[in-house]
Amino acid sequence: MSEVALGDVSKLPESERINGTSNNGNSVKPVTETMEGNAGEKLNKKMASMVDPPTDIDSSENSGEAAAILEIEYIESENLKDVEDVENCLKTLLSGLNSKDWVSVCDALNNVRRLSIYHKEAIVGILSDVIPLILKSMKNPRSALCKTAIMTSADIFKAYNDDIIDSLDPLLVQLLLKSSQDKRFVCEAADSALIALNSSVSPLLLLPKLQPHIKNKNPRIRAKASVCISRSVRRLGVDGIESFGIDKLVQIGASQLNDKLPESRDAARTLLLELHSVFEKSHVTTEASAVSEEPVIASWEHFCQSKLSPLNAQDVLRVTNTARAGLVLGS
Repeated sequence: MSEVALGDVSKLPESERINGTSNNGNSVKPVTETMEGNAGEKLNKKMASMVDPPTDIDSSENSGEAAAILEIEYIESENLKDVEDVENCLKTLLSGLNSKDWVSVCDALNNVRRLSIYHKEAIVGILSDVIPLILKSMKNPRSALCKTAIMTSADIFKAYNDDIIDSLDPLLVQLLLKSSQDKRFVCEAADSALIALNSSVSPLLLLPKLQPHIKNKNPRIRAKASVCISRSVRRLGVDGIESFGIDKLVQIGASQLNDKLPESRDAARTLLLELHSVFEKSHVTTEASAVSEEPVIASWEHFCQSKLSPLNAQDVLRVTNTARAGLVLGS
């Protein structure tokens, strides 16, 4: 007897549980068997839902569309094979991306990925027409189509690097938005695309694109932008940080130290520790460091106090001084 059935029987009056009958004289046993059957069906449905891929199909959509989504395969970049006929693929590419059949659009997006990987020179001439259609698919409420478009953007970043910078703004907004949504498999794809963006585009070009998004009203978007900025700064190196402006970067980090989400605050702390390290290397002479650490501390404090508000400077110094104290204790 299932736990569901036991729960139902336990609700019967005591006399009925003892006699095994209800007020109308029917036996309780058939009810128990029925409940066991229903519980089994529910368990089977639950198990099936665990193995099915995520879908956004409404109950109003027909079973044919439900079957179609099962055919969508998310192919990793390294597993994509070259197109058989480049010329024919290029001829049908834009019409495929504009198709009203979302499965056909997914196929066209995967062809964009293949062309970007194997024939990026062939597609560069129509890239200005392709990117708005990728963006359109990225905005689509159907998760399967949205994820395929996000994966396409990642392959474009890897293929074209800095050449994509002029077309980046609308894609970046959507990736920051999608990476902060509740659908995990879409979030993961968007996070991967943002990592590809950080790895593929020069940080000196990317940072000005990211900077406005740390002031977004959505705290999740601010958090994702902070993480991307922290990644970019790590790629800059000492010379790149000096070139961009260490004061600007310290102000960015300070603005996120007290942000709403832990992800944003952690990224800000990582950024500020990196900047503190770079500052010490570039602003303190070897002789001063060898004699005492006092010139280092005083110089960093003066810099923060001269570039930040008193409260922000205090917060930044608390982070960097705590890290310094931890290093001293650990040594």
